[in-house]
Amino acid sequence: IEALLRRARIEAEKRLTVGSTVLDAEERSVYVAGQEIALTVREFDLLYKLAQNEHIVLSRDKLLETVWGYRYCGDARTVDTHIKSLREHIGPYRKLIQTVWGVGYKFEKTDEN
Repeated sequence: IEALLRRARIEAEKRLTVGSTVLDAEERSVYVAGQEIALTVREFDLLYKLAQNEHIVLSRDKLLETVWGYRYCGDARTVDTHIKSLREHIGPYRKLIQTVWGVGYKFEKTDEN
């Protein structure tokens, strides 16, 4: 029973659904309102990390550490650049990614998205 529950939990973690946004880690695909959105590898990883931590503010440093996979020595503003590009890709659903000034970013479904 424990093995079955563990497998079910792993399967659930591979596919995230938040409102009309569906992210599939195994297929590396993103659907917003039923439309597939083409993202770069980093953009997908960034969106997936934010969606995994819905309602939780993640700092730029934390995103660099977890998405880029190492302690990034360059400018932390690279996260801002990727967020900007990601928002452009998801268009009218850009408000899913919210800026928390002076801290970082969070993924949150609102009434508008």
